[in-house]
Amino acid sequence: MDKMLFVISFCMLFSCAFIEAVQNGSLVTQLPGFNGVFPSKHYSGYVKVDEKNLFYYFVVSERNPSKDPVVLWLNGGPGCSSFDGFVYEHGPFNFQEGKPEGSLPTLHLNPYSWSKVSNIIYLDSPVGVGFSYSKNTSTYITGDRQTAADTQAFLLKWFALYPEFVGNPFYIAGESYAGIYVPTLASEVVKGINAGAKPRINFEGYMVGNGVTGSVFDENALVPFAHGMALISDDIFEEVVAACGSNYSKPTKSCDENLEKVYKAIAGLNIYDILEPCYHDPIGQQDSKGNTSLPVSFQKLGATERPLAVRTRMFGRAWPFRAPVKDGIVPLWPELAANKLQVACTNDEVATAWLNDAAVRKAIHAEPENVAGPWELCTDRISYDHDAGSMIPYHKTLTSDGYRALIFSGDHDMCVPYTGSQAWTKSLGYKTTIQWRSWFSNGQVAGYLQGYDHNITFLTIKGAGHTVPEYKPKEALDFYKRWLDRKPI
Repeated sequence: MDKMLFVISFCMLFSCAFIEAVQNGSLVTQLPGFNGVFPSKHYSGYVKVDEKNLFYYFVVSERNPSKDPVVLWLNGGPGCSSFDGFVYEHGPFNFQEGKPEGSLPTLHLNPYSWSKVSNIIYLDSPVGVGFSYSKNTSTYITGDRQTAADTQAFLLKWFALYPEFVGNPFYIAGESYAGIYVPTLASEVVKGINAGAKPRINFEGYMVGNGVTGSVFDENALVPFAHGMALISDDIFEEVVAACGSNYSKPTKSCDENLEKVYKAIAGLNIYDILEPCYHDPIGQQDSKGNTSLPVSFQKLGATERPLAVRTRMFGRAWPFRAPVKDGIVPLWPELAANKLQVACTNDEVATAWLNDAAVRKAIHAEPENVAGPWELCTDRISYDHDAGSMIPYHKTLTSDGYRALIFSGDHDMCVPYTGSQAWTKSLGYKTTIQWRSWFSNGQVAGYLQGYDHNITFLTIKGAGHTVPEYKPKEALDFYKRWLDRKPI
């Protein structure tokens, strides 16, 4: 009996030692620009899926790692790195712009990091995005279905590397084009669970923020949003409705002509947050005013409640309202920028400088530039096919099967307006379980929500733009924590 106990104990110790050895190879021990102590463990590295090397950065929960949910975070695009969320939204650090200009930023702990209450994985997906790469560049030709399959394969391998987290509740979350990534991946995860895939992922639900859903809902969201926000007059709204009916996705000539009145009225607004100013292309200014210098009023744009806001609103990175996502090959942001199809509003100089520094890449176990290429917030080296169609059937199936869903929207985003998300959640036809009401953060109304049968909640964040945690970090952490903890928001 004693011998048997010894063997069992030895095996357990050996298994733990093996797991720790695997993880220690990915342990992040320091980061250039940060001089403090990490409040929890960080791991990063690659998981190989066929010929694809998918890069992740894993932040262990600061609260209770063994019980807190594991959340996979995906930024959209398609083609944008999830370090967008890590650097600018809900990652463990706030980044202070380096001085003198061009030097590495200084990192400070983020009091509103989502790792306060969850274990969180930031994944660069699909392959070809961010630090994820392949020596076979034909794998950069991909789409919704292939991306979901690859990410499911990544998750199975990731949980095999980190088996102590297999029993934790698992959620998938993302924003913008991740409105496609999240439900398609969730569907693959459920298929794997039903097929007995090992390890068994303890999937409980998903979150989508200002997410693309389907061309009909997405295209029909702008006009009612613009009218409700007093961006167009009653007269223009009534003329558009008379010409188009309530469906703007297949406009007639008369409808097109009236829609131009809407586009003219909202031209020049920041599509990511209509409350914020927007810098306009200096070349366009040169054409009209002979002036290429930045106006003083645009030198400190992008101020939010974040203690160290660094992103100025220039050079857009969100989907333009005049180029809705349709079936087939999706034009990527660099292409849209070249064709002047988007409003110029943001830059990402801090993230780009930090993530392309050789010491930073070494610290986080990312391959050097000569192997994985330069880090870009949104890449043009992939070709992406939107081949999954509307997300409505995915949402219907997932929620009918009992998986929880939180659909949240910054209510001043014009890129993917809340009006579309509100409409499609209602279209599922579920019984209303929570009538429209306000929700509070720090004693103030922070937004509104409506709950439906099958555990689906639609929630707005008052005054937030396209990337909610960037604009309203405290409020975002509040609803995130309450929802994950299954407490009323």
